[in-house]
Amino acid sequence: MSIKIISAQEAASHVKHDFNVAFSGFTPAGSPKVVAGAIAEIAKAEHAKGNPFKVGVLTGASTGDTLDGVLTRAEAVKFRTPYQSNKDLRNSMNTGKIHYFDRHLSSLPQDMRYGFFGDIDVAVIEAADVTDEGEILLTSAVGIAPTAASLAKKIIIERNSSHPKEIRGLHDLLELQDPPYRKDVGICCPEERIGEPVLKVDPAKIIGIVETTSNDEIGGFTPVDETTAKIGDNVANFLAEQLKKGLIPKEFLPIQSGVGNVANAVLGSLGANPDIPPFKMYTEVIQDAVIDLMKAGHCTFVSGCSMTVTPEVLRGIYSDLDFFKPRMVLRPQEISNNPEIVRRLGLITINTALEADIFGNVNSTHVLGTKMMNGIGGSGDFTRNAYLSIFTCPSVAKGGKISPFVPMVSHQDHSEHSVDILITEQGVADLRGKSPIQRAETIIENCVHPDYKQMLRDYLALNDKGLHTPHTLGVVFNMHEEFLKSGDMRNTKWER
Repeated sequence: MSIKIISAQEAASHVKHDFNVAFSGFTPAGSPKVVAGAIAEIAKAEHAKGNPFKVGVLTGASTGDTLDGVLTRAEAVKFRTPYQSNKDLRNSMNTGKIHYFDRHLSSLPQDMRYGFFGDIDVAVIEAADVTDEGEILLTSAVGIAPTAASLAKKIIIERNSSHPKEIRGLHDLLELQDPPYRKDVGICCPEERIGEPVLKVDPAKIIGIVETTSNDEIGGFTPVDETTAKIGDNVANFLAEQLKKGLIPKEFLPIQSGVGNVANAVLGSLGANPDIPPFKMYTEVIQDAVIDLMKAGHCTFVSGCSMTVTPEVLRGIYSDLDFFKPRMVLRPQEISNNPEIVRRLGLITINTALEADIFGNVNSTHVLGTKMMNGIGGSGDFTRNAYLSIFTCPSVAKGGKISPFVPMVSHQDHSEHSVDILITEQGVADLRGKSPIQRAETIIENCVHPDYKQMLRDYLALNDKGLHTPHTLGVVFNMHEEFLKSGDMRNTKWER
């Protein structure tokens, strides 16, 4: 019996109030494009009748506006996890309209299997192809798709013809066993494969196929500017120096990089530095800069969870699959972000800090400790288990009115115990083997903007009692409070 073709509206009619719905994809790459909109229309119709309609939304990471945006504006989201980047969703989370659970990305699939979120009623999965036997060929990302499909009572397929069937072989799919029967994950180098090229499900669970041709909703990043270029060069020069000192093996080590304009600049600098040998990547997001490195021979292989690349770059990959398929693999996030593999491969991890304190603690998620930006994503998975963990950020924001470096972070995602290196356009702070006061002096001297150096030195001088970590609790958040009051941290005074 063949799987029937259905409309988005018919597919959405199988989603009921209070259902938990899991979506494929990781970033807008591989995320469904049309069924969520049809679910939103049902929600609006039910609300107009005075009926409740909200669903729990589980995804791999962030998605496109055609998923997170439309569901949020329809007030159709009961809860959301584990990561997001949509403006409307963020506003609803930060005004208490939507419950959001920020979670390490590697942990979400097993949390779903453990039943922490309840039943998965429906999975919506984007596919390049699906057979009547239940073999699903995923598209430009994987995310939680294997776990979503195995747990869901029913599956809706969005077959997207903008992704060619010839991508078969790009994916390496499997689920981990649950304790106490979990075996080791047998990946000893980024190119090693341990799973299947397609997702296999019981075809009886598939409600139907919704046809679409929509592109991934991925825009370009901000071009490299003077600040991000300098950050990138500082990272590359530091790693080249570590290589010369023998603190990084001569073969180099696999790289993990976050996503965004700073990450793009860092990757560009790594490729341009003549002292950095060709390297491999074991990461979560493969972005445009990685593709450029591969074509130039600077990156020889990349393992990731998604191809978060602009439509033009994705078309270029698809038109040259003979080159890219032997050099690239897409995995589920519990494998791409797996702490066991990160530790085994000895990754150099490079992520972006929203805020850091002078003792080396990092805030990746919360503005002023209260408003969620996007989420922790995979940064914790990689940072805690890295061979060398690096965090980057500009030394000031908002035209100098904000210093990302403060006495104490307003929210902590990564503790001083996991953060090895901090890098800004000002310089590099190597925190390894240093006490708290030594870390503070190193960060202030090397990473802090000149407008804030003396201010933070003055903070340290407030407490001369020889404490291990010399905080003065009565004023420790004065920089944050001054920004809330005047809009400029440079006006901070240390009076209680």
